[in-house]
Amino acid sequence: MSKIYVGNLPFSADENAVRELFQQHGTVESVALINDRETGRPRGFGFVEMPRADAARAIQALNGQDMGGRPLRVNEAQDKPRGGGGGGQRRW
Repeated sequence: MSKIYVGNLPFSADENAVRELFQQHGTVESVALINDRETGRPRGFGFVEMPRADAARAIQALNGQDMGGRPLRVNEAQDKPRGGGGGGQRRW
């Protein structure tokens, strides 16, 4: 299974529209569009999970393709490095 990053989505895009777009290139296991925590509005990116071979085809075909007047950025998702959290200094 491969996780695909989909960026520069039009704010009008919903999970069904993204699923339909990617299903043209194989089996879509899941679609997750990211919303802003504070406003609940779409942030313009999301993730699609597909079998590895289908994902490679979808990335090749859809990167740069126009959706709602915006060129999509489609590539394999990179694992987000896990930080230690906190970040502040302790003062005694």
